[in-house]
Amino acid sequence: MNEFLFVAVPYVAVAVAVGGGVVRHRRDRFSWSTQSSQFLENRTLFWGSNAWHYGILAILGAHLLAFLFPGEWSSLLGGTTRLYVLEVTGYGLAFLAGFGLVLLVARRLVSRRVLGVTTTADWLLLLVLLFQVATGLWVALGYRFGGAWYPHVAVPWLRSLFTLHPSIDTMAAMPWPVKAHAVGGFALLFLFPYTRLVHVVSYPLGYLRRPYQLVIWSRRTPRLRSGG
Repeated sequence: MNEFLFVAVPYVAVAVAVGGGVVRHRRDRFSWSTQSSQFLENRTLFWGSNAWHYGILAILGAHLLAFLFPGEWSSLLGGTTRLYVLEVTGYGLAFLAGFGLVLLVARRLVSRRVLGVTTTADWLLLLVLLFQVATGLWVALGYRFGGAWYPHVAVPWLRSLFTLHPSIDTMAAMPWPVKAHAVGGFALLFLFPYTRLVHVVSYPLGYLRRPYQLVIWSRRTPRLRSGG
């Protein structure tokens, strides 16, 4: 089972994400976006989207830094004070992201107009995201100081996948909430080409070299009556 979860699932998820993403971009390029519903409801979207994005991007940034620079990351957390600061900050960001995600889910349930444009893929993506936030909080609260053990447990496994020599010993020994959170991350990759998640790698770089758009209003003004 561990070989399936930590070897087969990651490789299949990456292959589907890359291959499916390319196919979608070629066949339906205009769907490669967030497909925003801002015009249908804006107030809850503002609070939910900002809380979600600020929280999750900071958390993902910390995961990425620990993956790229595990030695430096471990040295940074060598002091007890810094470790506690990171721990408390991580809790705050996780709750912020969770709060924003709950608002986004509630928005689709409450607003009939937004609910009308919500697809099955949207609901599936939201459920997996909720699962990831819930298991992430479970790991953070139940298995303390993840910032300290993450570089020595998850990073070696992830790096071994990149070198095509998978080593799952460290992950196989972890409790099931940690395993579930890790597999959930690759489940998001699997859903990538079929959901709004594609906007993560969508950057309108072409607009940087396009000329400014000139908008000219054409209004017919009533003619003044003679002598008026």
